[in-house]
Amino acid sequence: MTKAELIDAIAAEAGVTKADAERTVSAFFDIVVKTAKEGDKVAWPGFGSFSTSKSTARIGRNPQTGEAVNIAASTRLKFTSSSTLKAALNPKKK
Repeated sequence: MTKAELIDAIAAEAGVTKADAERTVSAFFDIVVKTAKEGDKVAWPGFGSFSTSKSTARIGRNPQTGEAVNIAASTRLKFTSSSTLKAALNPKKK
């Protein structure tokens, strides 16, 4: 699903204009990024949570040449789905 398709679907589901839907979705992602930069977690019960994890600097390999490459330390945004979302995506078969 593209951003445009997501905005269209949200506007239709919520009964709002596409402009309102886009502003709302953009505001949500802006707040997630701002909160993650501060080192805090954003949780939505029944859906999941966004948090950060830190990776240390390490040495990797260029797959084409085998040459050693330095990989810098970084902070990553990670999403952990809730048990409710996992259950909805993986219904038990009878």
